[in-house]
Amino acid sequence: MRIIDRLKAGYPVFSFEFYPPKTEQGNENLWNAIRDLKSLQPSFISVTYGAGGSTRAKTRGLTSRIKAELGIEAMAHLTCVGSDRAEIKEIVEDLLAGGVENILCLRGDPPKGESAFEATEGGFSYGNELVAYANELNVPCVAAACYPEGHVDSPTLREDLHHLKRKVDAGADFLISQLFFDNRQYFDFVDRARAVGIDVPIVPGIMPIGNFEQIQRFTKMCGASIPEQLLEELEKRKEEPQAIHELGVAYATIQCLGLLQGGAPGIHFYTLNKSTATREILSALRMHARL
Repeated sequence: MRIIDRLKAGYPVFSFEFYPPKTEQGNENLWNAIRDLKSLQPSFISVTYGAGGSTRAKTRGLTSRIKAELGIEAMAHLTCVGSDRAEIKEIVEDLLAGGVENILCLRGDPPKGESAFEATEGGFSYGNELVAYANELNVPCVAAACYPEGHVDSPTLREDLHHLKRKVDAGADFLISQLFFDNRQYFDFVDRARAVGIDVPIVPGIMPIGNFEQIQRFTKMCGASIPEQLLEELEKRKEEPQAIHELGVAYATIQCLGLLQGGAPGIHFYTLNKSTATREILSALRMHARL
């Protein structure tokens, strides 16, 4: 089923992002984590592509398996990194043959050890080009990424929004945002996007904080910021892993409630391949909806 159809139905969409592990034990742990989510009826699960496209085969296999064995809708990530048009065509055709109808098109990060993105000869330089090509290949539903605080490579928010408009004009059906911790950033971003004619659903991306040092690394890499008050509370608990987990779950739950009440079409959880925190948050959200 096309994810855009679920978004258009008007009910909140809850989804989870995982990445292919490097080891067999990691694969087993991941499958258990995904299986544990099934009872919460996630709208879809997305599978990342790995740095530099390093896990492309695992992404295809895991995405198809999620849909075939668990009956959960799945979305595969696809990047411009390391592939020319012919290789991307082969990957897309393989995904479609495996029953995957939804693809998230990204420019992608530079391969490990490289500081700047360089297009593969015969490939694509920008996410909007990959979006357009996916539509040429008749992918039923094409998604793209957006950045409430701006992409790290964009000098201004205005230029970043210009690039996003090109993705939507190229045929992106909906957008998933980079993580953020201040809901005002999301709502302000949506207002700016609507003002330039971007009218597709924009799903906010939320990452529950489970590790203080880890979230500092992630926010530095992706250009997201941590509100000062939250940072102070994390600093107080940085030697207490359970306290960090509890604060992360509580903060993300409040964030999600505020987003949904403000009109967000759903929540996309960045899980880091762990389902405990996101299960707790989604259970709380579903309980709140029944009250």
